[in-house]
Amino acid sequence: MKPLDLCASARPACRLLAIACAAAAAFALTGCAGPKDQYAASADAQQRMAAEAAADTKAGAAVDTQATYLKLVEQMQKEDLWFASLAHIDALEQRWGVSPESTRTRAEALRHTGQAAAAEAAYKRLLATPLASAGYRGLGLLAGIRGNYAEAVQLLAQAQRRTPTDALLLSDLGYAHLGAGQIEEARLPLMQALQLRPDSTQAQANLALYLEVTNQPERAAALMDAHRMPQPTRAAVREAALQMRASGRLPAPVVAAAAAGTRAEPVVAPLALKASRWTGAGGMRTARQTHPSASAPEAPLSLNSTSRGTP
Repeated sequence: MKPLDLCASARPACRLLAIACAAAAAFALTGCAGPKDQYAASADAQQRMAAEAAADTKAGAAVDTQATYLKLVEQMQKEDLWFASLAHIDALEQRWGVSPESTRTRAEALRHTGQAAAAEAAYKRLLATPLASAGYRGLGLLAGIRGNYAEAVQLLAQAQRRTPTDALLLSDLGYAHLGAGQIEEARLPLMQALQLRPDSTQAQANLALYLEVTNQPERAAALMDAHRMPQPTRAAVREAALQMRASGRLPAPVVAAAAAGTRAEPVVAPLALKASRWTGAGGMRTARQTHPSASAPEAPLSLNSTSRGTP
């Protein structure tokens, strides 16, 4: 009887325990769902953060060599981020030291940010390196900016002898010949530039300028039509030709031919130059290698070709 009495007396307690267990089970199935979801969301966030950190590490590793860092700097310069590129060149040289390639990019950045004296010093340092062509070219462009086209011709010719197939260098050389009044000498490099780089707006505009200067306005207009040059570019080409004639730099036979209405020997198509956004800082100019179109008019041509060439 006692065992039965104990069970009987314990039965209410057993029922309460069962109810408590059922309630606990119910809570486990319902109330705990919220915290569980929060933990899952937290895990997802941690995974995303880990993925982003891995991506950042991978991106950092992508510029973890001197060559890839130089490519980054060159890309910045192609996008006209000249001031920012100078900061990265400092970082690059602090890590890997000064090299001819870093000196070249520094010289270009200094020139495009209006620091002519520092740019000249950097270009001169390149003359004793494998990048001597880039050094002579940069010095030639600086001479052209100063209006000393005869000196520019000599320096650009030195560069051209070292890199004879650089189309933009040839275009620069042809323009320098025009600026120096050496009209016949301008024809060959300008024709070479256009045939080597028919898509170059710089080569197209410089050849159009040659056609205008040699009294071939119809051919110049046909060339500009073929390359869909916008009106500001066309006007700048014609204005540059007028300035060259007014300056007295053109040889007497060329001026006489223009007055008589005679035509020079036929030529092929030319290029367009753009004014640099930093023209106010030292009068720097830059030629952009873009395809002109009616929907995207270009800025007027500059009198100094300072586009990048192949080092």
